[in-house]
Amino acid sequence: MTRKTIDLAPFRHLYPFQSHFLDIDGLQYHYLDEGNGEAVVMLHGNPTWSFYFRGMVQALSPEYRVIVPDHMGCGLSDAPPPHRYGYRLENRVNDLESLLERLAPEGPLTPMVHDWGGMIGLCYALRHPERIGRLIITNTAAFFPPGDKGLPLRLRLIRNLAPFAVPAVLGLNLFSRAALYMAPRRRLSRPVRIGLSAPYNTPARRMATLKFVQDIPLAPGDPSYPLVRHVADHLDRLSRLPMLILWGLGDFVFDRDYLAEWQRRFPQAAAHVFSDAGHYLFEDKCDTIALIVKEFLKNH
Repeated sequence: MTRKTIDLAPFRHLYPFQSHFLDIDGLQYHYLDEGNGEAVVMLHGNPTWSFYFRGMVQALSPEYRVIVPDHMGCGLSDAPPPHRYGYRLENRVNDLESLLERLAPEGPLTPMVHDWGGMIGLCYALRHPERIGRLIITNTAAFFPPGDKGLPLRLRLIRNLAPFAVPAVLGLNLFSRAALYMAPRRRLSRPVRIGLSAPYNTPARRMATLKFVQDIPLAPGDPSYPLVRHVADHLDRLSRLPMLILWGLGDFVFDRDYLAEWQRRFPQAAAHVFSDAGHYLFEDKCDTIALIVKEFLKNH
């Protein structure tokens, strides 16, 4: 459960931020808190961590307060065993709620969400709509797969076949390692590859990467299904908010159908679509996106 086994030295020049920790039921929840002003809350997915948002932290922190948590089991947060932590969507939202109650209880907040961070962040937004000022959506979902779309085969294998998933994800770290080459459209430098995968250096520290996939709800009997159903059914309550959609078209999970569903639900949203970017949008187009985000924050 310790964080001290993670060697930051090979990528510290890319991640020059001060670490902070919040104690949640005896577990240490890591976050970045950089800059001053109105708060932008960046929420990562699986298998990334706050390192993924490093370029946006540097771009926005001169003018805004940037809060970036590592979900429990990810990044520099503790990685507790399943008997110690639930690893469900509700746990993730509760952790975020505890953090923001401590750091920014009055708002306004601008969630910037990616992958699982979308469901976590939009669930929080529906719990506390009075605290949300804007939304920035990037390659994520806050609803069930649109239409008749199912999960990609690789996710179905991890979600449904424990005899395959446990040795592959916990033993061989295949989920995190494969994402380094499948999620971005450009080749990542060695320090970036090391940085993205550094937290998942032992089987115990890979538990979150497995549990995130296993928690994907598809049917009413799945534990997180009611919460996702609630978010999907009530997203329209957030339609009053300015929204920016940033989307990499080369995403192997959140493809054009997910983008179309966001635009159907939020036709007023400003959308920027990148044909030369993939799931790791901020690895592919960070400088371009930073300019777009700054303009959006300035004008809304």
